[in-house]
Amino acid sequence: MSLFDRSRNERGVAFPSPVVMLSIIAVAMAGIAFVATKDAPEQERRVAPVSQESVAPSAAPTPTAAPEKTKKPKPKINRGKVYVEVFNNSGVTGLAGQTASKITAAGWQVVGSDNWVGHIPADTVYFPPKLKAEAKQLALDLGIKRTREAIAPMKFDRLTVILTG
Repeated sequence: MSLFDRSRNERGVAFPSPVVMLSIIAVAMAGIAFVATKDAPEQERRVAPVSQESVAPSAAPTPTAAPEKTKKPKPKINRGKVYVEVFNNSGVTGLAGQTASKITAAGWQVVGSDNWVGHIPADTVYFPPKLKAEAKQLALDLGIKRTREAIAPMKFDRLTVILTG
């Protein structure tokens, strides 16, 4: 038997490096921590100010002028620059197209109309946060009482009108 034949029959155990062992332990500990805390309720903490100013009441209050209430000027809505999509979620054929014509006649920029699949409880104007005022105006123009913030799969650069009939 030669030296080469003996080395082929001998088998040994190779131990993993310390880094691999520490990684395995870290993953196991993270798994245990996740399982142990997954049903724990989140805790809210009240943050109190560190110092509070105390104001001594004066003997005679001095009359002060009531602050003037300044009304914010309403933002000017440029209907022609706002994109609108109209969807039909009813059994009425052509409702989206008819409503798109009304919206266009009111000065809005209709970029599409189609059918909507899903359940919507009432006619609704959906809006991205930056177009909230425009959504309210469009709802007024159409006589729609319900506005909501847009959700996926709606596009977030335009208003979405979903009609339920």
